[in-house]
Amino acid sequence: MGDIDLANLVSHLVVFMVVLLLAISAHEAGHAWMSYKYGDDTAYMLGRVTLNPIKHTDPIGTLLIPILGFVFGAVGGALASVPLMGWGIPTPVNPRKWTNYKTANIMVSIAGIGANLLIAIVSFLIFKSLLEFGIINSGNIESGLMRPVIILFQYLIMLNISLAVFNLLPFPPLDGSKVLSTFLPESFQPVFQLLEQYGFLILLLLIYMGIIGAIMRPVFIFVNYLLVTPWF
Repeated sequence: MGDIDLANLVSHLVVFMVVLLLAISAHEAGHAWMSYKYGDDTAYMLGRVTLNPIKHTDPIGTLLIPILGFVFGAVGGALASVPLMGWGIPTPVNPRKWTNYKTANIMVSIAGIGANLLIAIVSFLIFKSLLEFGIINSGNIESGLMRPVIILFQYLIMLNISLAVFNLLPFPPLDGSKVLSTFLPESFQPVFQLLEQYGFLILLLLIYMGIIGAIMRPVFIFVNYLLVTPWF
């Protein structure tokens, strides 16, 4: 592991995975809950309207790939180019049960994004309050007393924002593509079906080329600006 602080790496990884499990569980539970509200009880009957990560965890997409991506990123070098990504077990829905297809398709698609944004906003407000009222200050940061709290809130904010922004992209199988499909005329369906076949490969290419990072970067800069700029 070279000069890597193993204890520090493990502690960061544990916090990262706890937050990731919450973010993915909230995302999938949001889809399940909204689909249930529009008349589809498929996911509800499978117990997917829950924050219990066991119901939403994919061994590969939620555990193995994120852990490897995190560790490779910490190691650096050529391994650092491996993208940090992850996903949960897709929430099953039956559109035939929806009471209003077009509205339901949009609301169910953005429900997961909304869940992630809610967590990010609440976490941001709590973190900002701790900074503004001096509960987190240079003294306890340097002593390391508040470092675990800072790491926790940084991951809560950034991971959930990342999931929300990423899923807004209009490429299958992301949620943004489902919203887009609602407004596309029938003549675009063949093109959209082609995108569905190669959507995952397109996403991997965009990540590798740094385009996804370029989209995320201004959002992170803005959030960081709001955190460091005094409100009072």
